[in-house]
Amino acid sequence: MKYVVCYKLVPNESSIGVLPGKNLDFANCEWEIGQYDLRAVETAARLTENDPSNTLVALTVGDSMIENSKLKKSILARGPHEMLAVKSDKLAHADSFATAEVLTEAIRNIGDVDAVFFGEGSGDLYSQQVGNITGALLGWNTVNAVSSAELDGDCLVIERNLESCTEVLRVSLPAAVSVTSDSCIPRLASMKEILKANKKVSTVQDLETYAASGERRTAKVDLKVLSKTARKCEIISDDEAGISAAAAWLRKL
Repeated sequence: MKYVVCYKLVPNESSIGVLPGKNLDFANCEWEIGQYDLRAVETAARLTENDPSNTLVALTVGDSMIENSKLKKSILARGPHEMLAVKSDKLAHADSFATAEVLTEAIRNIGDVDAVFFGEGSGDLYSQQVGNITGALLGWNTVNAVSSAELDGDCLVIERNLESCTEVLRVSLPAAVSVTSDSCIPRLASMKEILKANKKVSTVQDLETYAASGERRTAKVDLKVLSKTARKCEIISDDEAGISAAAAWLRKL
């Protein structure tokens, strides 16, 4: 089996700055693999490990940040056998459709892929759309909100935890699968795996070699920090006067 897992590099939240006009400052922020995507990587890695003939390819799109050697090792040390990245400055701020369009072309170029895995959403925008759009463009069976996936012959047996029950689906391959954040606990890469990652193949291709344009279909209007609301933090005593004050406060709601 050949699997692909898609991931996105996102800014670490704690390193994002705030400018005087409440705009976000990404100039000095640190970048990392999205935490939701790490669940998809772990799910795909576990499926791959069941058979040494299986192959797992990590796939991402973005600007020059995707060439960062530390981030390459970070993804390759978590189970994938190789990494493929599609690079273009316009992909730094690609919307869901543009991202899915490029991923679709890349998956077709890889060839003979049996399943592609996604996190439930990206760690920055969290639109929860890329996996579904990619599956639709590929014309594959597409399932989201997946809590577990196991291979059974030429099908995936998938579980989805709903509000009142667990839904079990048998999905024919090829398929596009988006896993939830509680589907598994991502592994921590050992030193041995990090050293092995140095020897794995990582390929970066220019978007210009693809038929996909990478052009946005949407426009970002603004992105600002929300204003903080001042809280009174009043403490009400448990005596008769305090109880009366609490009752009066509740009547105002």
